[in-house]
Amino acid sequence: MIRITVMAALLIATPAFAQTQAQMNQTAGSQYKAADAAMTRQWQRTYAYMKGRDAQDRSRGGGFGYAAATLASQRDWLAFRDAQCTIEGGEFAGGSMQPLANAQCKTRLTRERTAQLAKLLWTNR
Repeated sequence: MIRITVMAALLIATPAFAQTQAQMNQTAGSQYKAADAAMTRQWQRTYAYMKGRDAQDRSRGGGFGYAAATLASQRDWLAFRDAQCTIEGGEFAGGSMQPLANAQCKTRLTRERTAQLAKLLWTNR
């Protein structure tokens, strides 16, 4: 009984953190924008690195094609991300949670892609 009273007191003393759906959507959108900006910075570093690799490798008459392959990969990945997140957001189609689900999906996948791009900087070779 005492334990329940202590828990009740803690719950009453703790201010509630309520957000509207619009606020949650806005927060998720901001998180996605930050993740996208981080990916863009990483993309610029990785793409420049791949261009440099191509410039160093003249054994194939102009390089391996790292930069072109990286660019094609990024374009394909962007199409994948957008389609995947449309599907995931579709669970809430027409509802106020659809933008939230879509933004959370884009944030998650964009952070994963940023890590993938960073791994393409082969600094150990």
